[in-house]
Amino acid sequence: MIQNLVVQSPAKINWFLHITGQRENGYHELQTLFQFISLYDELSFTQTLENTIELTGDTAGVSKTNNLIYKAAEKLIPYKKTELGIQIHCNKQIPMGGGLGGGSSNAATCLLVLNKLWNCGLAQTQLMEIGVSLGADVPVFVNGQTAFAEGIGEFLYDTKQSTQYLLIALPENCHISTQDIFGEENLCRNTAKIDFEQYQFAKTHNDCQPIATSRFPLVAKTLDWLLEYAPSRMTGTGACSFAVFSSKNEALKVQKTAPIGIQTWVVETLQQSPVLKNLNLLLK
Repeated sequence: MIQNLVVQSPAKINWFLHITGQRENGYHELQTLFQFISLYDELSFTQTLENTIELTGDTAGVSKTNNLIYKAAEKLIPYKKTELGIQIHCNKQIPMGGGLGGGSSNAATCLLVLNKLWNCGLAQTQLMEIGVSLGADVPVFVNGQTAFAEGIGEFLYDTKQSTQYLLIALPENCHISTQDIFGEENLCRNTAKIDFEQYQFAKTHNDCQPIATSRFPLVAKTLDWLLEYAPSRMTGTGACSFAVFSSKNEALKVQKTAPIGIQTWVVETLQQSPVLKNLNLLLK
């Protein structure tokens, strides 16, 4: 039976990001806390009679062979047990290059959906192993739970966090390369490891933030504005930052004061990815 699915692919934030070392191969050891937020790309999956992969929509000029969605689909071809092909349409709402994980989220969503549609029969752990070959954050989205992470991000520990309301802010035309930040000579690489059970937001930080704010004045300006109103921090390697509020109305009120040139979203944190939550329901 031909099936059509529309799936929300969520963004994430890093509540903190500590860099605790660097391996001989250049990869950085880290500790972080990932949580999904109510900002989504929308991926539409349509099965086709032609045994091909077709990708349409918002791909921002990235060739299909370099697109993480297409690469994820290709990774599952050896496991598919159907002659049906797939057309995937991407409607992007998560800003690219903002540190919100949109590309990794899309790749993970593709793996999870096609594993079902193509009857691949792969376990979640197998999908996570495939995911890490696409990007360090992809397994987080396959796992689909709020989680502490360490190592290079491959060791995940599910946790629960209360719902918070966030004001996400992104300076326009500010795109930060993760590779550039991690390649910065002055980046702190020896933060002491914390006990995740003792985690408190106020006692953590983002080691990438001082580098990003010194190299990108617009990121510094954005954080200065947010910090006037609430505890705030950059997520990942930037360029997005977030401020934490106890109510949605508080966040909406501050959103109205946003300086010109800063994009904003008011979102809430999610305990679980909607992809995991809804996938079995969608396929019934």
